[in-house]
Amino acid sequence: MNTLSVSALNEYVRRTLASDPMLHSIRLEGEVSNFKQHSSGHWYFSLKDEKSRIACVMFRQFNMLAKTVPADGMRVILTGSVGLYTASGSYQFYAEGLEKSGTGALYEQFLKLKEKLEKEGLFDPARKKTLPMLPKAVGIITSQTGAVLHDIYNVVNKRFPGMTLLLKPSSVQGDTAAEELLSAIKDFEKSGLVDVIIIGRGGGSMEDLWPFNDEALVRAVADCSVPVISAVGHDTDFTLCDFAADVRAATPSQAAEFAVPDKLSLKSGLVQQQRRLYNAAQYLIQRKDSNIQQLKARITRHSPEHKLTNLKNLINADLIRLNMSVQKHMLERKVQLDSLSNHLNAVSPMETLKRGYAIVRKGDELVRSYKDAYGEMSITFHDGSVKVKEDKSV
Repeated sequence: MNTLSVSALNEYVRRTLASDPMLHSIRLEGEVSNFKQHSSGHWYFSLKDEKSRIACVMFRQFNMLAKTVPADGMRVILTGSVGLYTASGSYQFYAEGLEKSGTGALYEQFLKLKEKLEKEGLFDPARKKTLPMLPKAVGIITSQTGAVLHDIYNVVNKRFPGMTLLLKPSSVQGDTAAEELLSAIKDFEKSGLVDVIIIGRGGGSMEDLWPFNDEALVRAVADCSVPVISAVGHDTDFTLCDFAADVRAATPSQAAEFAVPDKLSLKSGLVQQQRRLYNAAQYLIQRKDSNIQQLKARITRHSPEHKLTNLKNLINADLIRLNMSVQKHMLERKVQLDSLSNHLNAVSPMETLKRGYAIVRKGDELVRSYKDAYGEMSITFHDGSVKVKEDKSV
């Protein structure tokens, strides 16, 4: 008996499968499930029927020629061969061609229910509620053990440390999942403890995500008085809960970002708002102060005291002008008087006397001739008078 390594066994099986002509150029029909498009461009998915499933891969060089990009629930016909991936020992179908065959049973059910609820207006954007800017608490409905919860906790704690997170654990797949999810939604709504609810799970096949297409749950999500964020599957996965929710997030991490604001950004925004309010208040105060000053000036201009002061100033100005006018007039009269006085002085007897003349009086009469010069007389000079008496002996 030969002892083989795992690699040798896998390689032998691979060669056996590759050499079997019955396993080449096969047309395989089934329903697509758990479709994923790798960053390399390769497609990975399962093909199933009512009883079985097989892993499939369609490399980029082949899927570039496909007319249809498969989606979960789509019924397709694949052309290709069966082989073994030796690294993992996985038996799979290598698709080289793909054409759409029809719609799978689950997908057909999905479309019918979607159409029904759409006609009722359940997905109408007008029904959507706005998420609160700063919730007091966030409700989370998901599996207690999944990575979804871990991702939400991490994002929330980074964005807003101390935010209250309340969990209502629920199954997210299986027969009881829809009922548990519905109960959690109603419990959160009745409690009034949360301002926003995140409901979600990680990616999976259409069967895995099917509880989130349950009609009762979808209606509860749409009618919930608390805003609901749906984060079911990955970006390429869609469930009816996504359409009914107020906000659909591509991932649980994005749902956490939608639900909780960034604390640092909020603080920065508050500081900027405070600065704008302060500047606006300062501007308003300055305007009001300017208005008050203008009103004060108008009141002052129209006040009796201001008018009385103006009248006093006008009177004082008139008095000054009158004084100046009087002084000017007096000066002019003085000049005239001085001129007359000088003229009078020029022709007065006193001026004549100063030139050596004298006035002779006898009593009150002037002595105008030597013939009358006898007896007692007074002689007036410019600087005084003397009395004389004629001496007959001379």
